[in-house]
Parts: sequence; C-alpha cells; structure tokens
Amino acid sequence: MTEDNFEALEKKINYRFKDKTLLKNALTHKTYAFESRSPIEYNERLELIGDSILGFIVAEQLYKTNKYFSEGELTRRRASLVNNDSLAEKAKDTGIGKFLLLGKGEQKQNGDKNPTNLANALEALIGAVYLDSDMDNVRKFILKNVFDERYEF
Repeated sequence: MTEDNFEALEKKINYRFKDKTLLKNALTHKTYAFESRSPIEYNERLELIGDSILGFIVAEQLYKTNKYFSEGELTRRRASLVNNDSLAEKAKDTGIGKFLLLGKGEQKQNGDKNPTNLANALEALIGAVYLDSDMDNVRKFILKNVFDERYEF
C-alpha cells in the first residue's frame, strides 16, 4: 500500500487519518502479517473495537428513531444491520477489498472478495477511525459510510 492508496481510500470514505498506521493496520489481514519478515499489527484487534462501536451506534440510532419498538424488535433489527452479509455489502460499496493487504495464499483465493474479510476490514476501519478521532467522528463515519441517508432505522 502506498500513500496514494491511502489518499484514495480516505477520499472515498471522506475521512483523513492523522495516524496512517491505524489505517494500514485496519486493512492488514493476518496472513499478510504472518508472512512479513518483521512484526506487523493486523486488523483483528481493531475489529473488536469497531464491532463494539458499530453495535452501539446502531442500537443508539434504532432507539432514537423507533420509539415504540420493544427491546426484542430493536435487537432483531440491530442484528440484521450488523451481520456479516450486510457489512460485507457495505464494504464492497466502499471498495475496501482493493486496499486489503493479504498474504499470498489469501490473494490466490480471492481474499479481497471474501465476505468475511470485507466485513472484518470494515469493522477494523471503524475501530481505526474511533482511535484516530473520537465518538462523534466515528458516529458520523458510520452513518455516512455504513448507513447512508437512504437507510431508515
């Protein structure tokens, strides 16, 4: 990945990272890190943070916009929004796959199109935005890039 690639993705997601390392880590698959000659952080730790933040932001939006829904209905809707399939589709829309750093074997298996890799990278990207900024910015990022104005909570 080059600085040009960073800029292209940053432009696409409308967020400029202060710490480019966070962006690179979010897009680094463990197979790439394991094949590296020097230790490289990969996206699983950021994915944990991103998954938690995404779940919170979606729950918050559902709560605010669906005043009469029960806890069960809110939970079902949240689960449908943050599942692997829907996140992979959003990641495809964003074009994250072409920015993923993958090991040779994962590249041969078209890992840049693998729904799990895409969903995980999107969650890691959310975690990276949060660590690079704050909750308000990550909320804006999620509502613009994951759930745009066409979507009704």
